Amino acid sequence: MIVRRTALNLACLPLVLLVACTGDDSATSESATDTASSVTATTSSTTTTATATATATATATTTASGTATEGTSTTTSPTTGETDPTTTTTTGVSATDTTTDTTTDTTTGTTTDGTTTGTTGGECLEGTILCDGNVAQTCDGMGGFSNEEECGDQVCAEGLGCVLCIPGEGACDGEMAKYCNDEGDGYVEDECDPLQGLSCSDDLGQCVGSCSKQALGLSYIGCDYYPTVLPQHDSYNNSPKDDFAIAVSNTTGQVATVTVTRGGNTVANDTVAANSVKAIKLPWVNETSKGTGPSKVSAGAAYRLRSDQPVTAYQYNPIASTTTNDASLLLPVNAWTGNYMVAAWKHASYPGFYAVVASQDGTTVTLKPSTTGGSVQAGGGVQANGTGQATLNAGDVLVVQSSAGDVTGSIVEADKPVQAFGGHKCTQVPPGACDHLEEAILPIEALAKEYLVVPTAQYPNANLDKPQVIKIVAAEDDTTLTFEPPQGVLTELSNAGDFVEIPATTAHFKVSADKKILVAQFMVGQSGNTGESDPAFVQAIPTDQFRTSYLFHAPPSWTANYVDIIAPDGAAAEVDGMAVGGFKPIGNSGFSIAHVPLDNGGDGNHSVSADEKVGISVYGVQSYGSYWYPGGTDLVVIPQ
Repeated sequence: MIVRRTALNLACLPLVLLVACTGDDSATSESATDTASSVTATTSSTTTTATATATATATATTTASGTATEGTSTTTSPTTGETDPTTTTTTGVSATDTTTDTTTDTTTGTTTDGTTTGTTGGECLEGTILCDGNVAQTCDGMGGFSNEEECGDQVCAEGLGCVLCIPGEGACDGEMAKYCNDEGDGYVEDECDPLQGLSCSDDLGQCVGSCSKQALGLSYIGCDYYPTVLPQHDSYNNSPKDDFAIAVSNTTGQVATVTVTRGGNTVANDTVAANSVKAIKLPWVNETSKGTGPSKVSAGAAYRLRSDQPVTAYQYNPIASTTTNDASLLLPVNAWTGNYMVAAWKHASYPGFYAVVASQDGTTVTLKPSTTGGSVQAGGGVQANGTGQATLNAGDVLVVQSSAGDVTGSIVEADKPVQAFGGHKCTQVPPGACDHLEEAILPIEALAKEYLVVPTAQYPNANLDKPQVIKIVAAEDDTTLTFEPPQGVLTELSNAGDFVEIPATTAHFKVSADKKILVAQFMVGQSGNTGESDPAFVQAIPTDQFRTSYLFHAPPSWTANYVDIIAPDGAAAEVDGMAVGGFKPIGNSGFSIAHVPLDNGGDGNHSVSADEKVGISVYGVQSYGSYWYPGGTDLVVIPQ
């Protein structure tokens, strides 16, 4: 089940039903206007320590899917049953809801057969819970109360009734913050990680700093990442000939101190200057990179990268231009969820794969194969039919490798936030020289119903488009697709995980659906006789997740690097401070595309800014080589 959380401004807690409170959750990032203030991620696991039952729920109810916070989160053991640490139900109203024309004064009251009634001195909505001292009063919608409950050893919280604690109230124990959860039925414990510049506020009882979950919001900007070395052709995952690397972009005006660990060992310490990018080379991890199977869990195989300032991170496998490359935009832990839909490439000589990475110990991952994803190599808790369950600890990596078919559309569910990747060890698109494919997959919560799909530019003739193969995957059953203009493929997808594949095309189009979809694009290789390159893989970013500014890296060792910009018609955009021209309309979508060559004479650091929200992808090509990744994205929770 997909669930969402409405943003809470913690400075306004406890939640008060009658008083609206608004706030700014914008991150210390490239642009405050790009940060999602309508949602906020919470990753700490929460369990119930006491049960308080009100006779009616509040009129506004929101649900939430937890995502990971910085630091280490632990939970208080429940005393009444189990709760799902990633599925939380909040009863009450958000800090931005407003209810008027109510009062908490009771003028009269009678009790009949155990039911207390009274008058409020003014009507409030039926089911609304008010507090009169430590008494919870449930409005009947007619100027009275349908129930009154003395909270006794518990406390009364507006909108919730009798609860264990007032949401948001907390205390510090050294650098460990312990605060009441949004439901008031338990406590959350967060480690205020000094490597992320966090400290515990005695006033709030919560972690504070530019890397706090309240400050970051939901985007590709964060302070805590898990770079993961994925399956690569075994002739190209050996240093010093080929190097795995992470490019760290500092989005702030302060120097960022970066620490990379693996398990309990520090692998690298570095600094990244304000508003700049630095590439950090890391050792290959043979457990996850070499070989062609079986599926397995590799303990502690992921790196962990932390910064004391908000940054973005991209991984290159490998970084220097060679025969088989690709790259991924990493998602910060604060934006992870437990729900993913896989995109990859079909089994051909080498296996397609998907990978799952945990940030918390005891994470249970459940796998559900798609119609085409039921042939995998068994191992690591995964059955040969693609079903299975694995338990991961922080830094563990589950890699599922195909034995036939296509793992695209397989569903990953986890009880704690995880990161997911899809790709291929080395494949041809079309048959010819193979290339490594990889991409960090967006959570289902961040998927949308509308995408713009355009090919890259050819090289050396950038006036021509490079063909691509496109997969459109349904995130829900009974999904109907609409193409503008039509693309000659099926438009009805019966099951979640079903997908349509558009053969090699240079079409520019908009695809929309009545339910959420995922769109994956695969660059055709040089054997297709359409300019230099080899296969590469990018996930299309929905228009709902576009931004107004980006800072990114394009390694100058490549023959040519480009940034493609999708912008609303008439929008003004700049690359590295220079105005962009030559936009071409994408049909009648109201958007246009520009292919912008990047200057390879510098250090590979570049920026995009615009007066309206735009989407970007970054790619590099050479003879029989390429990489491709989204230049950035917001990760706001998009309703179903």
